Amino acid sequence: MLRSYQVDEISHSEIEDAFVKHTNWNPKKTYPLIVSNSKELSEKIASEKTFTGITATAGGFYGPQGRVLRLALQDSELNNKIDSFNFNGNRITNLEMETSAIYGLAKLLGHNAVSMNAIIANRANGTFSENPGKIVADLIKYTLDKLVE
Repeated sequence: MLRSYQVDEISHSEIEDAFVKHTNWNPKKTYPLIVSNSKELSEKIASEKTFTGITATAGGFYGPQGRVLRLALQDSELNNKIDSFNFNGNRITNLEMETSAIYGLAKLLGHNAVSMNAIIANRANGTFSENPGKIVADLIKYTLDKLVE
């Protein structure tokens, strides 16, 4: 979606290029786009309870996130490549569908945005939270409390 806008000034082309090379990205797919969060908000909500990393945003729920139904994936190793990507010590720690649009639109419109993710599943090792509702509620409370400090 963001490639429909003028994103050159908000993107990190050196990380994008490194990711494309690392993953052997299929050139028929949209070129990846890396956009930073708001440093101001990131510092405000950070604590010993948070973990910082790159959130990869997939363009869909099933195949784009490596979910296999009855169709073969274009790159069945993409999630492993995402897991092993490292750019100057920065690693991808989360995969979801919303963050890049939020960050990109916020930056383009002059707003601040940060993404807080409640990790309720680790598909790589097949573990899932027994109480995802509590994890999400706790994260919402934590974030709101940090924002009003």
